[in-house]
Amino acid sequence: MNLKCAIIPVTPFQQNSTLVWNEDTMTGASIDPGGDIEHIFKVSEEAGVRIEKILLTHGHLDHASGTAALAAQLDVPVEGPHEEDAFLLNALPEQAKKYGFPEASAVTPDRWLIGGDTVEVGGLTFDVRHCPGHTPGHVVFFHEPSRLAIVGDVLFQGSIGRTDLPRGNHETLLRSIREQLWPLGEDVAFVPGHGPMSTFGEERRSNPYVSDALQ
Repeated sequence: MNLKCAIIPVTPFQQNSTLVWNEDTMTGASIDPGGDIEHIFKVSEEAGVRIEKILLTHGHLDHASGTAALAAQLDVPVEGPHEEDAFLLNALPEQAKKYGFPEASAVTPDRWLIGGDTVEVGGLTFDVRHCPGHTPGHVVFFHEPSRLAIVGDVLFQGSIGRTDLPRGNHETLLRSIREQLWPLGEDVAFVPGHGPMSTFGEERRSNPYVSDALQ
């Protein structure tokens, strides 16, 4: 497979920022640079990867607070999430102060995404799935050839995303998982926004919030 990825936990929230790249071109993207951007940049340099863009799954502080600084440092565009998360990206400066994060700037992506879009990373194509519920504009990135999905805070190993935050909705999140993620296949491995990787098949069997046995 040409796709390679490195999971980089960042910020006090230990959010999984993910570096993805094409091993043939050694160009890639930083997904959800929530902070500690010098660490993200160091990992990319050590791997020999040139970051050509930033991708965002959603607009929460711990996933997006480093975006403006990293984009400015590398002079690269930002793609995603869905425009429904604009209110979160606009509130990043206030949220950073509230939660004791380093200063953060508001973000206006160069390209908003909708379900059915594709994004190109170093010559690799990721399909975009709109998966609201945790936030209204949350998106998931799926690389079909390698059977890998970057799902942000939609789904975790043994859990699902919070829905008690502004404009979250529990039933919407469950519907997103079942209608947007499960059809991709049980063999799909996924990188969640926090914690270890898993597969859709394993979560369909054992996840206490969204397993098939609950339907």
